[in-house]
Amino acid sequence: MLRRDGFPGQRLRVLPVPLAAEARARPVTQRLLVTDAGYFPRAAAHGRIRAAGAAEAIVIVCTHGGGWVMQDGQRLPVGPGDAVVLPPDRAHSYLADEEDPWTIWWLHATGSDVAELVAQIRGPEDDPVVHLHDVFTAVALIEQVVTLLEADETTGTLLRAAGAGWHLLAVLAADRLRRERHTADRIHVVQEYLRDNLASAVPVSELARLAELSTSHFSALFKASTGYSVVDYLKRLRSARARELLVTTDLPVAEIAAQVGYPDAFYFSRQFRAINGSSPTQFRAASRQHAP
Repeated sequence: MLRRDGFPGQRLRVLPVPLAAEARARPVTQRLLVTDAGYFPRAAAHGRIRAAGAAEAIVIVCTHGGGWVMQDGQRLPVGPGDAVVLPPDRAHSYLADEEDPWTIWWLHATGSDVAELVAQIRGPEDDPVVHLHDVFTAVALIEQVVTLLEADETTGTLLRAAGAGWHLLAVLAADRLRRERHTADRIHVVQEYLRDNLASAVPVSELARLAELSTSHFSALFKASTGYSVVDYLKRLRSARARELLVTTDLPVAEIAAQVGYPDAFYFSRQFRAINGSSPTQFRAASRQHAP
């Protein structure tokens, strides 16, 4: 028989229905409200079968053991470091592994922002299982929600829980963009290299070699992971560093340009304007005018 809860050492909080209805009508929590959250350690026989789905989106993060989730007739394994993300009102079922039942942190969320965040997490393949790049952050955010709801159910607490819930969904969406964990690590190495070598002119082929990928494969994966081509990503890194120097130093624009990889100050100014909507000199003047 499937068990919904009642596991030794569990933590569980569920908002009363009237309180949840009131919160859904208020600013901010009408956009995202965490209605249920919990922690189930070694949850033997834990599972649910929902022919019509749940009223809220569901996030389950597995830290130990395993289980499976089924949606649209497809059964997918879930293991440590995986998150399950289920949209509202859609049939699904899930169950802990019989021999090595999962330990999970989970929450339910509703609100106007939820559908878009869930769609981003599940990606174009509509995949309910996300392989997490940083499971510790995801767990910490759910634990924060559980701890908040264990304290009380005031408006302030529900707002703070909503913030943690939104952060969690954004983290999961970012992990989906980063794709496979081993590929994400390779792209991350290149991102770190670019941040540490802003002034260097490194061909994309050299960066691909650093990632141990072909140039074409690397370029495609880099854009899928970051949303930008390598060239555009580097332009934005350089622009961010230039903005910092413009605000925090009195260095001439030409020297700042050289520090961020542009030996030609006029070309730097054109690139800076394209991203920031103003010249470096105008940006510096405006930032100082509005400084606290």
